[in-house]
Amino acid sequence: MSAGTYTPRPGAAPLPRMIAAQTALETRMLLRNGEQLLLTVIIPALLLVLFSAVDIVDTGAGASVDFLAPGVLALAVMSTAFTGQAIATGFERRYGVLKRLGASPLPRWALMTAKTLSVLVTEVLQIVLLTVIAFALGWSPHGNPLSVLLLLVLGTAAFSGLGLLMAGTLKAEATLAAANLVFLLLLVGGGVIVPLDKFPDAVRSVLDLLPVSALSEGLRDVLQHGASMPWGQAGILVVWAVLGLGAAAKFFRWE
Repeated sequence: MSAGTYTPRPGAAPLPRMIAAQTALETRMLLRNGEQLLLTVIIPALLLVLFSAVDIVDTGAGASVDFLAPGVLALAVMSTAFTGQAIATGFERRYGVLKRLGASPLPRWALMTAKTLSVLVTEVLQIVLLTVIAFALGWSPHGNPLSVLLLLVLGTAAFSGLGLLMAGTLKAEATLAAANLVFLLLLVGGGVIVPLDKFPDAVRSVLDLLPVSALSEGLRDVLQHGASMPWGQAGILVVWAVLGLGAAAKFFRWE
């Protein structure tokens, strides 16, 4: 046995391995949190089943699930990338977790990358579950899957930036209250369950510019009406993503 076989080799692990390890940790923490599971999985699934089975809201011609499924997918993205991430990151900041992680070999940008990847992993699980439920309810989607994927990625970027901005600038308790309030308001007024054409024209012109409205209407154009790519809604999501991520990068406070 050669000398030095057991000599320690101090130093950071390769960056991709650190990001992968942090992503796995963030995902496990999210899936173990009962409140987050309620927000990100159970509520969207219950809304899809309830409003598809019971004629509560007039969703227009065709099966209710064809209208509701795209909106609930948008809600799932918002609940994970915005509400869930804002609350979790806000309390991590309060308890000093972010400060300690920021002093580790993992760069701060890599930590945010890991959080974003964790959000994407969770969204994949959400989308698979909601899609299975929607098919069981008689959903008949149309359109290009690549267009759907692009809209979901843009929506994730937009909501992730806004969630990190909120978590990095407000106190944890304020983030908790504000994130849940925004979730409820956008659930009602974001075209998720209630069609936007039910609102007055002046109000709708404002609601159309919201990220959840752009995502839900864009997904609906593709999956319900077979559109190729709703560039108008995609452009709105790009603007929100650039503004949210840019503001989060500039104003985020680690402690």
